[in-house]
Amino acid sequence: MPATVVLGAQWGDEGKGKLVDRLAEEATLVARFQGGNNAGHTVVLGERVLKFHLLPSGITRSDCRLVLGDGMVIDPWVLDNELNGWSSETGEEVRGARLYVSERAHVILRYHRLLDGLDTKIGTTGRGIGPTYADKINRVGLRFGDLSEVLADREALEAIASRMSSSLAAAGIDERIGERDLEADLRWVLDTFGMCITNTGVMIDHALGLGERVILEGAQGCLLDIDQGTYPFVTSSVTSRGNATHGAGIHPGHVDEVIGITKAYITRVGHGAMPTELNDDVGEHLGTVGHEFGTTTGRKRRCGWFDAVVMRHAQRVNGFTSLALTKLDVLGGLDVLRICVGYRLDGQEITELPSSASALARCEPVYLDMPGFPAMSTGEWLGLATKANAEGLGLSALPSAAQAYVQRLEALLGVPVSSVGVGPDRDATIDLA
Repeated sequence: MPATVVLGAQWGDEGKGKLVDRLAEEATLVARFQGGNNAGHTVVLGERVLKFHLLPSGITRSDCRLVLGDGMVIDPWVLDNELNGWSSETGEEVRGARLYVSERAHVILRYHRLLDGLDTKIGTTGRGIGPTYADKINRVGLRFGDLSEVLADREALEAIASRMSSSLAAAGIDERIGERDLEADLRWVLDTFGMCITNTGVMIDHALGLGERVILEGAQGCLLDIDQGTYPFVTSSVTSRGNATHGAGIHPGHVDEVIGITKAYITRVGHGAMPTELNDDVGEHLGTVGHEFGTTTGRKRRCGWFDAVVMRHAQRVNGFTSLALTKLDVLGGLDVLRICVGYRLDGQEITELPSSASALARCEPVYLDMPGFPAMSTGEWLGLATKANAEGLGLSALPSAAQAYVQRLEALLGVPVSSVGVGPDRDATIDLA
């Protein structure tokens, strides 16, 4: 069975965790392929709200294996805390059972977090992601599979500690990395996760060869991609389809389904232009009703109208086979719904996303207006979704104006919507296909 890729189609925070949690019910393996604990995935199970930063969202399914793939950068201390939290809540210890860490994934250390804390321009999470990827590209990084060899090489340890201390001094940071402290940290990492470290690419390839269902779970979103995003206000990895298989250690021929996750509006955390951003009552409505605060940082998300220019760019880069539309319920109660269909830049209308950050900041949205639909309570939306799926009602279960809104998005983007989220609970999703 081919792999399914799940990707964020906007600036992240679209609701990937909820969808992966649902899809994982029929999957045997869920793999993260890029990023680190700068991502946040939230899964709501009734009264339980589960937040993950490194662990794949498939953890809620006890038969599902969990892979932290080749293209990731992993903070072992954050992973340890996350695993301890899961064990405390459920009694399950996934280490040595169903958690696998790629030997090719890079290790985030205190040194990387110290450097990342200097950022004031991009608005990073400060988790050490960028500096770890920089070490990777500079070919001086530490991978999980290399730890035992480094620990056995005193000269290597001395050289690494010296390089790190010199870099901190050059950056104006007073702290230094001692050789003994570095050795102790690396030994702790190996002792804590040695039973999990393996060749995960081969594992995924074997699973696919056996016809198992595999999900490749993206982090962040297309507009935060280091190459295809709104540079320089992006993350440090390739978040798009092209890296899904590469970062997992398999070839692209394994994939036949790519699901793009998009909210019914748009949000962004951090710096950088967002043409449809709303600093008014509607923006306040979206932020309040949608509970728009970052899973990882707790920062308030910037909210705006749905941007079809952004989504067309995401579709060109990723080739989504379908879209999962989330948080349609949040639009309930608004009289008018606006969709950005183009930009006005320096007096001219454009329909494609500018590559220049300064040009994007000068863009003014061109809107198409549609009628809104009534607000409903969380329980009412959940009941509507439950009834829709039980009776196979699909889109017809929604209010007529909400149906028209979804259909207009499909027409503008040329991609079918396969599911519509109408609440935070895993069951508050209407399946359309």
